[in-house]
Amino acid sequence: MSTTVSADGTTIAYTRAGTGPALVLVDGAMCYRGSSPNDDLAKELAAHFTVYTYDRRGRGESTDTAPYTVEREVEDLDALVKEAGGSALLFGISSGAALALEAVDRGLPVTKLALYEPPFILDRTRKPVKADYATRLDAAVAAGERGKAVKMFMTEGVGLGGVTVALMRIMPFWSKLKRVAHTIPYDTAVVGDHQSGNPLPPAAWPEVKIPTLAVDGGKSPEWMRNGVASLAKALPSARYETLPGQTHIVKAAALAPVLTTFFRS
Repeated sequence: MSTTVSADGTTIAYTRAGTGPALVLVDGAMCYRGSSPNDDLAKELAAHFTVYTYDRRGRGESTDTAPYTVEREVEDLDALVKEAGGSALLFGISSGAALALEAVDRGLPVTKLALYEPPFILDRTRKPVKADYATRLDAAVAAGERGKAVKMFMTEGVGLGGVTVALMRIMPFWSKLKRVAHTIPYDTAVVGDHQSGNPLPPAAWPEVKIPTLAVDGGKSPEWMRNGVASLAKALPSARYETLPGQTHIVKAAALAPVLTTFFRS
């Protein structure tokens, strides 16, 4: 394990593997090294890139500094890109894709950007997240009700059914989710108001002008695929691609070749 220090003094733990151009992978909600789809993806990509995976603040072996702002997470990524040589390719999955978008929009030195299924609800093909969701989530975390926060995220944020979440609560991994439940509001802040069921505003990320690949899975929910397609249309240099047979839990073997072709082209 290696570490770098963000602008506010937060220690960011990361792993570097492979050789080639620097490529940073950004996790989604509650994921961190050792418990992330990016772990397998990094192994697939290391033959072509120097791949950086890291623990977002408050997770894994990274520390945390209050109060949280999205800008602080962008600074974390900036510190990591500096470790990688000053510029990098960037990939984000789920809410990590929303963070990657924010980072590029705020001037992070990135040459190409790839995104897998940012959880944007931009139409009425599913219920939008309620306006008071973030407030209630913050309250649960502040009260130490980590299980309640995870349940709220899974049912209201992700849109899973109550029975599914009830079964999840008796599985061993539920305790791992509760350990990082305090970071769920971070992802809520990163996604912002893009889960309201309304279309993207004009020029939502006006500074994202670099080549961008927006990817979804052919078996993912309609609302999610619609969000990815809308995002690709909104960005001036974006291309949209669908991976047949894949869901939000995408297989590294299906995603890695697409990313490799895009980043190396």
